[in-house]
Amino acid sequence: MNKCDALVIGGSAGSLDVLLKVLPSVNPAITFPIVIVIHRKHGTDSLLPELLSGRTKLVVKEVDEKEVLKPGTVYIAPSDYHTLIEQDGTFSLDYSEKVNYSRPSIDVTFQTAAEVYKEKLVCLLLSGSNADGVNGLISVKAWGGKAVIQDPESAQVAYMPAQAAANVKIDYILPIEDIADFINLLS
Repeated sequence: MNKCDALVIGGSAGSLDVLLKVLPSVNPAITFPIVIVIHRKHGTDSLLPELLSGRTKLVVKEVDEKEVLKPGTVYIAPSDYHTLIEQDGTFSLDYSEKVNYSRPSIDVTFQTAAEVYKEKLVCLLLSGSNADGVNGLISVKAWGGKAVIQDPESAQVAYMPAQAAANVKIDYILPIEDIADFINLLS
């Protein structure tokens, strides 16, 4: 596999449980940033960065406008803002229309990351109840990146990864127990 310059993880219903199982086993010496986009209601889950940071040695923080992405850091997309990755390697937050009934939208982050990182991007789509992320994975593949999904059989809500499998040429389909090892091998 090509060197990974960024990993973007998207998910909705059922994905937090996966992250709580996976992050403790991710090597804190990884050489790329991890950006996590989870559907959550505005004003709720404001403790998500704290919850996740308690489970990993990686730095975990909510995305700030114009912040530069750094290796070994887990960035959480803030609720009610689309999280975009700009050509200069910084974040941009956007309050435009919802995409797939969601803000933040996984598609938006996957698509902007694909244009920046091209073949050195890996995007992972987890459990969820709508098709957000599918169009983003199509863009990732078009730019030469890797499309990865949680095995729908292991997903609490299989719809999101199943839609990706039905519509995108997926590079890897991973059960929950293999996700951390996969991430560690990307460095």
